[in-house]
Amino acid sequence: MLAARLHEYTDEMSHALSLDEIEKPTIAQPNGVVVEVQGAGWCQTDNHIIEGMWTDYVDQPLPMTLGHENAGTVVEVGPDVDLVSEGDTVICHPHITCGTCRACRLGQDMYCENAKFPGLTTDGGFAEYLLTNERAVIPLPGSVDPVDIAPHADAGITAYHAAKKAVRELNPGDHAVVIGVGGLGHIGLQCLESMSAAEITAIDLKEDARTLAASLGAHHTINPDSENVADEIAAITDDVGAQQVLDFVGQDSTTSLAPDIVAAGGDHHIIGYGGHIHEPSQALVSGEFAYRGTLVGKYTELQELVALVERGDVELRTTRYDLDEINTVAEHLEHGEIEGRAVITPP
Repeated sequence: MLAARLHEYTDEMSHALSLDEIEKPTIAQPNGVVVEVQGAGWCQTDNHIIEGMWTDYVDQPLPMTLGHENAGTVVEVGPDVDLVSEGDTVICHPHITCGTCRACRLGQDMYCENAKFPGLTTDGGFAEYLLTNERAVIPLPGSVDPVDIAPHADAGITAYHAAKKAVRELNPGDHAVVIGVGGLGHIGLQCLESMSAAEITAIDLKEDARTLAASLGAHHTINPDSENVADEIAAITDDVGAQQVLDFVGQDSTTSLAPDIVAAGGDHHIIGYGGHIHEPSQALVSGEFAYRGTLVGKYTELQELVALVERGDVELRTTRYDLDEINTVAEHLEHGEIEGRAVITPP
């Protein structure tokens, strides 16, 4: 089969991945599932993997097929699989978990001690076929196109996971801020709007992104290039601040906003990454706010997100690309030239 594979880390996206002919995956475990990939979302994390940013956190055997946002049709199942059958369409949770470690027993499958992560620690879905297991596949309703929903396997579930945590702390009339209305941010904004009665402010440098945010339910928008973010949030919230901030950028310039825009007792959720947190400990003590990390989400949360998609509460903006355009997509994303999410469609 044809697969887009990373052979060495590089900053040059124009030739980051090569198209190789490799063996189609085969099932070795009784709960294994082989999926014919119909759509595989390209994520900013893919760029970071190519650059080698994950080498300090996980083992990555190269060459490796990237692609961790996958959906398609089941073509083979192991003898113990009951959840799906050949011909079913599915979206694949990005964590292939064991089900028996303590984290899995507690329902915290994102912390599985024996997890594999296609496209990050093992071969992913920028290929014709993907090997996963029964614990990672979620059957799709017939009304949902697996190509269009594929990016929800990571971008969507990550945004939903952050929004769900934030919504628990939001009461009607409270304020929430979304920083960055891009591929993840436009999903998170819709989740906030659907699941809470909070007043939402969206912050983005791009006019098109702010217009999109307003169309998706944001009550206010801020251009950080021409407006003082802290002053604007103070005016919008009557100097209280935002109870919950969802930071889909995660650069120094956005994490540093927290002491000035988060309300006392509130949270600044870090979803995008690449920057640092350099705030005095006194700022956290005096404001009693918290930085909270976001690592994808649980299997059950992807089920919940699929339900929101089926109901029409969350819409994903996607552009489709052929597998042989893979490095073009990497370049476009590196330069911020993709609106919404890019989806790779293998032959």
